[in-house]
Amino acid sequence: MKLIHTIERLTRWAGWLGAVLTFPLIAALVYEVFSRYVLGRPTLWAFEVSYMVMGAIFMLGMANALRQGQHVSVDLLSQRWADRTNAGVRLAGYLLFLPVLAWLVWELGAYVIDALESGERSGRSAWNPVVWPVFLSWWLGFLLLLLQVVAEILKAAATLRGNPPVGEGSA
Repeated sequence: MKLIHTIERLTRWAGWLGAVLTFPLIAALVYEVFSRYVLGRPTLWAFEVSYMVMGAIFMLGMANALRQGQHVSVDLLSQRWADRTNAGVRLAGYLLFLPVLAWLVWELGAYVIDALESGERSGRSAWNPVVWPVFLSWWLGFLLLLLQVVAEILKAAATLRGNPPVGEGSA
């Protein structure tokens, strides 16, 4: 199905972006250690960069982890169930989760707008950066998770109809 493919391409891209963000995270932390212990001058910004980038990595990776089936699950019963039974249970769970995700996306969108309009700052260090980019990464991560849940619903429904999707990320 083209919609599933499009959503999964987006989530795969976000997962890639999250993985790439590990490089600036490592660079910031290595520089902080060098600056603190070799130069005797800790940075004003490394703490802020590290938690912001780590948060973005986590948020951008959520949907991709779901696509790949890497979220924590208890397989005690589901390993014994038929594919259609598993699909029905997944479908019910995703349908219950969907409104919560929609609400989170809506509220995080309001956080982004408020932080952007007010110029809200972190207040956690002397650097004191604006926080809207962090909130934007949270919003984007949950939006992508919402879209991936829609893809998972479509895959589970197709499996229940006896027409399971084939290929990467299929149920």
